[in-house]
Amino acid sequence: MTRPEVVRFLRTEPSMAFPDGRLLAAHRGEIHVLAPDGWVHLGRDKPAAATWLTREAAEDWCEREGWDLHLLDQVPTRD
Repeated sequence: MTRPEVVRFLRTEPSMAFPDGRLLAAHRGEIHVLAPDGWVHLGRDKPAAATWLTREAAEDWCEREGWDLHLLDQVPTRD
């Protein structure tokens, strides 16, 4: 039995529009950003200044920003 692919989370640098940065997710080399309409595919290149987060730090980010924690389990996967 194989283990499911792990989704890793990242946060972009803070900006004026996003003082706590944006939440990103990486799965199988594909990067997605959390947007008001759900996860949006960005491509394969991680933004240069994005930093890796633990799952717990991503949950904290969601709580601070008012996002539903279930979104962390809804990152699109490409098989």
